[in-house]
Amino acid sequence: MEILQATMADFEGILALLQANHVNHIPEEEKKNGFVTTHFTREQMETLIVREKGVIIAKENGIVYAFATAAPWAFWATWPLFAHMITELPKFTFEGQTLTVQNSYQYGPVCVHKDFRGTGLFEQVFYASLASMEARFPIMATFINQINPRSYKAHTAKVPMTTAGTFQFNGNNYYLMACSTSLQPKK
Repeated sequence: MEILQATMADFEGILALLQANHVNHIPEEEKKNGFVTTHFTREQMETLIVREKGVIIAKENGIVYAFATAAPWAFWATWPLFAHMITELPKFTFEGQTLTVQNSYQYGPVCVHKDFRGTGLFEQVFYASLASMEARFPIMATFINQINPRSYKAHTAKVPMTTAGTFQFNGNNYYLMACSTSLQPKK
């Protein structure tokens, strides 16, 4: 399995994996296994891949089996949830630093094909995504919907993210998560 920066050649594979795991497209009984909530237009995904260099993928034989997205807060500012998060950032700290749009960026969504969950692929994509942003930002931040315990467990047990706090938006409760971009995988 290759772990690498996505290019436009991977565009359709990323969108297919995203759609297959979006909360609006999976049966209720499968939601316990995790889901993605962020919608992307084709233009937004292209910008994320080309301009932001913000998509790390895992692929084999040309098929995308996992991805993680990451970009500066300015990229995400048009989504209402992210705009809300930007205003909330200064209320949170990580390792003694107040979170800002200058010292942090938004990570996620991250998605792993159901056949590869629990194989270590998530961790590989996570650390590759961190490394891809380390030169630009010292802190990675994200949110996890509190009704998505699989994602919370993955980000706290499989990788060492810290819960910086909680916030509410649009009737949903979220964890605000953070970690240093200099984190390295355990050997």
